[in-house]
Amino acid sequence: MPTKEELLAKAQKPAEESRRLHTFYKGKIQMFPKCPVRSLDDLSLWYTPGVAAPCRDIQKTPELVYELTNKANSIAVISDGTRVLGLGDIGPEAGLPVMEGKALLFKYLGGVDAVPICLGTKDPDEIVRTVKLLEPSFGGINLEDIAMPKCFRVLEEARRACHIPVWHDDQQGTGTVLLASLINALRVVGKSMGKVRIAMIGMGAANVPTYRFLKAKGADASSVVACDLGGILGTHRADYRDNLDFAEQWQVCTETNGAGVRGGIAEALRGADVCIAFSAGGIIKPEWVATMARDAIVFACANPIPEIWPWEAKEAGARIVATGRSDFPNQVNNSLVFPGIFRGALDVRARTISDEMAIAAAMELAACAEARGISHDNIICTMDEWEVVPRVAAATGLKAQEQGLAQLSQTKAQLIQGATERIRNVRDAVRLLMKGGIPPLPG
Repeated sequence: MPTKEELLAKAQKPAEESRRLHTFYKGKIQMFPKCPVRSLDDLSLWYTPGVAAPCRDIQKTPELVYELTNKANSIAVISDGTRVLGLGDIGPEAGLPVMEGKALLFKYLGGVDAVPICLGTKDPDEIVRTVKLLEPSFGGINLEDIAMPKCFRVLEEARRACHIPVWHDDQQGTGTVLLASLINALRVVGKSMGKVRIAMIGMGAANVPTYRFLKAKGADASSVVACDLGGILGTHRADYRDNLDFAEQWQVCTETNGAGVRGGIAEALRGADVCIAFSAGGIIKPEWVATMARDAIVFACANPIPEIWPWEAKEAGARIVATGRSDFPNQVNNSLVFPGIFRGALDVRARTISDEMAIAAAMELAACAEARGISHDNIICTMDEWEVVPRVAAATGLKAQEQGLAQLSQTKAQLIQGATERIRNVRDAVRLLMKGGIPPLPG
């Protein structure tokens, strides 16, 4: 296994190459027409005077905006730059490369047109107001890299204010892919969701929805022990009891830790079957993992440095280790779910993305991996398995219809076919552009 120093040195190489290529291409996304332009006569149809006709149609019947414009397939990726990757509060301009990258993934993996929008405000009320003001132009909103605790409030209030799906990928997306990964990890070790003891390290934007999803799939809340910088959560945590900004953390305090465990990470991990860590690099010691139950499962998801290196966790006795990194087995990556979930939500014109829709997506993602075979080093699909996206989209769209949240009705076959065609068209277009339209990689 490589040392920490070797891994860090290796990580610098893609960083240098990324900087060089971002400079060469001036970013990585652009607008491109999807209609033919053969002459000025065509422009008179797409713009004035012909465009007045669809304008009048939409004025008369507002829902026609979904049929006569790109709203049905477009979302906004919105951030204030206050919690970007592992870089922290770097500001909206510095966060723009990440939002452009997110837009690229939406398009290439899900066929969804995404527009990066970085806001010059940190005020949660202004963010919510902006989301609402943008609603006429977009079919959905993806909130990204907004600091805690305001990310909870922004998501809740924006969802309440809008009639289109508003989703926070750092919350719901992370919870979805974690649930799918855990389902399969438990299958590999032969344990049941309702009978395992789960230690949750860090109770921020990622683990709060993860906790909700775990409960919904049968986890015993009293057997969950959550821990953050203030120690293990329980009814003794007055810092959460008296703070309305952390209402969901207080709910965790009242529902979990049935044995009344006190202490920190070491005590939370003792006897646990599963560790779900979304915290900070290097904070879990191997000797603590050694106290976990037999066939322990460790999710060490901090990036770029996980809470514990995979080889350290395995040497300490963990059977399955997952991280957020692509250079280790079992990468837990939101890109496995958000393109498909938005694809499905847009295709049935869902009014929101419910927890049930996200859980349905997680179940389908887990099933896709199980069908092609899972093992201790292969518990979840990868981004290369693009045929999984239409299946996740279909599961999402069907659940929206089942819950009465969809404005369009489609069968599973129709959803899979539609998503597959959109994704294939994007990939074909990229290949065509690489042959003659996109400048070749320099050097």
